Amino acid sequence: MLTFPGQRRTFCDGIARRDFLTLGALGAGLTLADALRLQAASPVAKGDRTRSKSVIMVYLPGGPSHIDMYDPKPDAPAEFRGEFKAIPTNVPGVQICEHMPMQAKMMDKLALLRSVVAVDEHSDSNLMSGFPEQVNRTASHPSFGSVLSKLQAGSPGAAEDVPPFVSLRGQSFGSQPGFLGVAHRPFTPDGPAQQNLKLANGVLPARLGERKSLLAGFDTARRDIDATGGMKGMDAFTTRAFDMIGSGTVREALDLKREDPKSLARYKGVEQFLTARRLVEAGVKFVTLSYGGWDTHTANFKQLKTQLPVLDRGVATMIQDLHDRGLSDDVVTIVWGEFGRTPKINTSDAGRDHWSPVMSAMVAGGGLKMGQAVGASSARAEYPKDRPYRVPQVLSTLYRALGIDPAMTFPNGTGRPMSVLDDREPIPELL
Repeated sequence: MLTFPGQRRTFCDGIARRDFLTLGALGAGLTLADALRLQAASPVAKGDRTRSKSVIMVYLPGGPSHIDMYDPKPDAPAEFRGEFKAIPTNVPGVQICEHMPMQAKMMDKLALLRSVVAVDEHSDSNLMSGFPEQVNRTASHPSFGSVLSKLQAGSPGAAEDVPPFVSLRGQSFGSQPGFLGVAHRPFTPDGPAQQNLKLANGVLPARLGERKSLLAGFDTARRDIDATGGMKGMDAFTTRAFDMIGSGTVREALDLKREDPKSLARYKGVEQFLTARRLVEAGVKFVTLSYGGWDTHTANFKQLKTQLPVLDRGVATMIQDLHDRGLSDDVVTIVWGEFGRTPKINTSDAGRDHWSPVMSAMVAGGGLKMGQAVGASSARAEYPKDRPYRVPQVLSTLYRALGIDPAMTFPNGTGRPMSVLDDREPIPELL
């Protein structure tokens, strides 16, 4: 049995979201080999293949203030526009918050979505799967990363030594694979999971090979797989597990000491963004990370004045690196949270409360159309003024950027075919 601990985070609803889950099946612990083996339990239909593209999702937990970030309203009354000034970007007519100057200088490489409609719940479920947590408690729709993991499991020529889905923020409700099965949960570098990628003390590569041969005849899950007819001869998925350990591809990607010192200096304090870049370079298909706390019911401007410059540096440095390394069209980056904040300031606490009618998101790369602001909110950032887009439509656009049809189906626990998304209309301005 493996336990994957994550960060402890308390939101305004009083629920402490300790992002940890225990991985097990019928009382028996799952080894890395067992998990990899389960990935082949339900082959993907021919033609359902991804291209060699990746996604980095930067999750801002708690709900970031859209009006204080990507959708400033300098002409609104003071009780709405707040303390921050709007600054021009290198795209004429597009302004963002003064505390994000690095992104302002590279707006031609970014696209802003200013009319996204969210749901009012403190959960990453909607952002990761396209379905609110209230729905997923029973429907168990898979997360974006889990879908990519499932597709890679059925794709010929896929890298055997790289996990397709990595979460740098631990396991959360939204990151779960739902009816796709536990084999498609994210790999989390923190905690015991990382130990699976290391050679045990005193185990040399030669001894690893001996253990690999031994495992061909002694397997903790063989009886379960034999019952399905999926075990024939040498266990290819145990082989893949050993390949992941022996190659060290992911281990090296996580080792930031291998990065150039000058590059490390640029990412000082925002190392997760560097790790995300290194992971997609290593072949990981979906990486999710988080930064800060954005549930700013009180002291909104004090908190954002500290957090925004750090977020700005992490995002801008990573995206510029992707461009410099020729990966801008191969990696889609999205930065967003679960909802926006109330446009009118709570004067007693200088805070902003939850606001789901409209929020903003930032998208970059993936071959999508950059250098634009898509949609608009009303004069006080209260509601979409035009082109309202829902979160599933944003995800649909990301799927299409990866060459995936969001109408494709997988059988759920009862065998019923379920589409990846129900709300599948993309955002045409980005395509």
